[in-house]
This record gives sequence, structure tokens and C-alpha cells, in this order.
Amino acid sequence: MSLKNNENLRDEVLRMSGVNPRKCMRCGKCSATCPSYDEMEYHPHQFVYMVETGDIGPLMNSQSLYKCLSCFACVDRCPREVEPAKLVEALRLAAERRQGGDHMTPGMITELWNEDLPQQAVVSAMRKYKK
Repeated sequence: MSLKNNENLRDEVLRMSGVNPRKCMRCGKCSATCPSYDEMEYHPHQFVYMVETGDIGPLMNSQSLYKCLSCFACVDRCPREVEPAKLVEALRLAAERRQGGDHMTPGMITELWNEDLPQQAVVSAMRKYKK
């Protein structure tokens, strides 16, 4: 991805999310409270920093985009109201738009189904990962 494309993508992500990553003081509280921390290659504080610096390419190809639960625990915990989850959501949407296709199909539901899983989680996942 060229530098100009990275800048355009960063601007698009910042516009979609409404987040100002420069407010981040790198305290790591967002990552410390993330329930998906162990599953993610890049953690919430890293998303913020990488978007701020324009290093978006690795994020766009990372499965961490799909490991975020969108629970907004990182948003609640941030003392500077940076809202990392909104950045992740915007990056995920940008990745889906660029890659095309669906990240999740209805056939995958049976593989992922668990009787303890709330029906709302399935509906949310389908909305999030299907065009």
C-alpha cells in the first residue's frame, strides 16, 4: 500500500470513526480491559497508535479486526475518551469494503453455535461481517 493510499485510508477511517487518536496518552488501560486481548495480534492501544502514524496496512490484513467483540470496554476505560473500538469498527468496515465478499456466511453459524451464545450475538455478527 503506497504512502498516499495509507494517508487516504487513514483519513477515511478517522472520518468514519470520529476518533482523534492524538488524544491517546498510551496508558494501555484500553488493552488491559479488553476481553479479547489474548486472541488479538494487535491490541486496542496499538490500533490507536498505528492509525495515528498511518501504519494501517498491517491492521487491514489482521484477524484482530474480527476478534474485537465491539463490547466497548476499551471506550469505557479510556481516561481521554479516545474510543479505540470505534477505530476498530471503522477499520473493519474499510477492510470489508476493500476486500469485497463476506467474512462470515450463514453456513458458519452452525459451526460457531453454542447454546450459551445469545441470539443477539449471532444477529450482530451477521450484520457486522456480511455485506
